[in-house]
Amino acid sequence: MDLYFMGTNAGVPSLERNVTSLALRLFDERRSFWLFDCGEATQHQILRSPLKLSKLEFIFITHLHGDHLFGLPGLLSSRAYQGGDTPLVLFGPPGVKRFVNTVLELSESRINYKLEIVEHEGGSLFEDASFRVESAKLDHRIDSYGYRIVEKSQPGKLNQELLAKHGISPGPLYGQLKRGESIRTSDGTILRPEDVLGEPKRGRIVTILGDTRPCPAEHPLADRADVLVHEATFMHDLAETAYTYHHSTARQAAEVAKQSECKSLYLTHFSSRYKYEHQLQQLLSEAREVFPDSYLAQEHELYPVLRGE
Repeated sequence: MDLYFMGTNAGVPSLERNVTSLALRLFDERRSFWLFDCGEATQHQILRSPLKLSKLEFIFITHLHGDHLFGLPGLLSSRAYQGGDTPLVLFGPPGVKRFVNTVLELSESRINYKLEIVEHEGGSLFEDASFRVESAKLDHRIDSYGYRIVEKSQPGKLNQELLAKHGISPGPLYGQLKRGESIRTSDGTILRPEDVLGEPKRGRIVTILGDTRPCPAEHPLADRADVLVHEATFMHDLAETAYTYHHSTARQAAEVAKQSECKSLYLTHFSSRYKYEHQLQQLLSEAREVFPDSYLAQEHELYPVLRGE
């Protein structure tokens, strides 16, 4: 599981940074990736990345501002030309279906794969045997949502030495134990999963928030997350400006990470006024005064999501 940023600027792109887009790469877990927001030129950024649109499984849109959305029609249209024929599910706020359908209809674009568009207003969005995705509304000028991706805990390691003593070799019975089912040995002994499995591997939690002022809804989404991705549009000397435009400062992002007991914080969505690296480093320094495990999101770099204790 890795994060891969393809856009970290707020509002408008610059020569160095594109507008918002972030991939959660799940190649080991699902042989796919999930996309969070799709600002203009996201498909160009994907061409420069280790990602392939044919492996795109889900898209999550945080809100309908253009710097988070305007790359969506082109990407959806291009996916088929890059081998994407598997179903694709798009989650987003009310209105995203009308936006996509209108653009595709007026441009007479044809999509030869199944596209499902799920409009939501928060709550539980997706769950299978491996992952759960939850959402909640934040505090922005228009409805903006955060997403909490929870990897379910995995069974611990089987005690193969103990199983061998009971005459159990690798095979279907191993699978039953890992699924939480008891088995009966050839001599009639009942082996329960807890008898032969080590401690479960804790699943990882990734929280990706849309544009927002500081608000109570952030904390349940970010609670003990291994990674929190939070906007840091301004430095704290512009806290009033941030409040007026429904954004957050780097310090406020760090406060959320600290209060929610996150493991790490990635800052993104930087105002275009911060053009130079030394200005961005000031944002980082401001955050690290509150939460030392803060990092600036850099485009076209992989950030592994490590398993916490």
